[in-house]
Amino acid sequence: MKTYTTWDGALAFSSTFDGHTIELNGASNDDGIRLGYSPKALLLSGLAGCSGIDVVEILTKMRVPFTKLIIEAEAEQTEEHPKVFREIHVKYKADVSEDDLDKFKRAIELSIDKYCGVSAMLSKNSKIIAEAVQL
Repeated sequence: MKTYTTWDGALAFSSTFDGHTIELNGASNDDGIRLGYSPKALLLSGLAGCSGIDVVEILTKMRVPFTKLIIEAEAEQTEEHPKVFREIHVKYKADVSEDDLDKFKRAIELSIDKYCGVSAMLSKNSKIIAEAVQL
């Protein structure tokens, strides 16, 4: 796996992987609105995406029907530099039936604890708390 990241000026970068490009930016405009993905936000999205892929695959193998899956990832950071994630809260929301809620919870647990490589890396430093919510 290899990415190419190019400085675009100021605090902006473009990062390319297999022909796909994302924009990163450590700055905000005068109104405080971020100008792009921050590197730490990208880590949270990486965790959500990695785990989401697992959850979809596991639920499919379990034959659990669903049409929506939304994953919210939020991190609490330390105050001192380097500011690292102390705790990460991941909320999985899906339109699974009440009968399949335990399977949904099990799919999340398997992803976070066994299959998701991003979770495995981040959990070395940060507590990851996962929650299942029925839509």
